[in-house]
Amino acid sequence: MATIDQWVKAGTIENRFEGDRISQALQEAGIPFLIKSFLDTAYDGLYIPQKGWGIVMVSEKNREQTETLIAEVKKTFKEEGEDETGQLG
Repeated sequence: MATIDQWVKAGTIENRFEGDRISQALQEAGIPFLIKSFLDTAYDGLYIPQKGWGIVMVSEKNREQTETLIAEVKKTFKEEGEDETGQLG
């Protein structure tokens, strides 16, 4: 099993909902991962606009596959958001 030192950043998460989608996709793909949130209650989310909501950490050997997976989830997430916005008018 990989130690945390061998893990690398594979992507940034913009919000909790995107994090849930990415977590689910990585679990389905069988990729071990860690999500590090920047949500800090002491600063009431002060750093979220600068850093994003959190990052996805995976082992080096899974980085490429994870980056692709995250890009697909973000694209789907964005398209769904646009569809919902279109229905409001």
